[in-house]
Amino acid sequence: MLRSVTSSISTRGIAAIVGVGPNLGRSIARKFANEGYTVAILARDLGRLSRIADEIAREEKVKVYAIPIDCSDTQSVRDAFEGVLSLGFVEVLVYNAYQPVPYGPSTLTDLRLDSFQKSLAVSSVGAFHCAQQVLPGMVERGRGTILFTGCAASLSGVAGFSELCCGKFALRGLSQCLAREFHPLGVHIAHVIIDGKINGASRALMMPQRSLVGEQQRVGGGGSMDPDSVAQTYWFLHMQPRPAWTQEIDIRSPNPRFI
Repeated sequence: MLRSVTSSISTRGIAAIVGVGPNLGRSIARKFANEGYTVAILARDLGRLSRIADEIAREEKVKVYAIPIDCSDTQSVRDAFEGVLSLGFVEVLVYNAYQPVPYGPSTLTDLRLDSFQKSLAVSSVGAFHCAQQVLPGMVERGRGTILFTGCAASLSGVAGFSELCCGKFALRGLSQCLAREFHPLGVHIAHVIIDGKINGASRALMMPQRSLVGEQQRVGGGGSMDPDSVAQTYWFLHMQPRPAWTQEIDIRSPNPRFI
């Protein structure tokens, strides 16, 4: 199902932003819309997604499409990207999807298998499926950008947060593998580590370890970051000249706490 908010027609490709909520995902979508892209925003909550699409289209005067997706469901991903690809060539894919984890740490014996599997499915398997949908077109044209949103959990295992860390570890590995496979074919693939709290996040979770952050949930200490400023980094990565592509970048809050 596509819900289009129509204004002027973009002369650029499609920017597909997967995992759009009220914070970072919305800011990334707004940034690419501001730069003239037709934007497809994808998430599970179509009602909220449609409101964000309305807002961005009204502000930026471009086409914005709201498309529901469940990144843990292979058929849902295929159906969603059938709609995205019907709009035209996907030049940019940002995978920002995130499966919320429990408020505090959970011992391994308390973790439910279905919850662990869902986190893996959303964090990494969903990213794999989404990338598979757009890479053939990018390779055919010899250009394109795929950006994966990670966090400090991508780098360090933390006691009590196995389901978050394992999914994010896998996402980082996927990004590295795809970069080595597709950089020579003209597709820029990068992993963005968000190490801090995004302003406006609905919950702030504290623990005495390095910060682990998702779209709407934070685990850790440190300062906070403006989502519009963080979105500028995604745009910077997309616009990098090919001879100097970045494969991974850390974005840290002004006053992070480390142990």
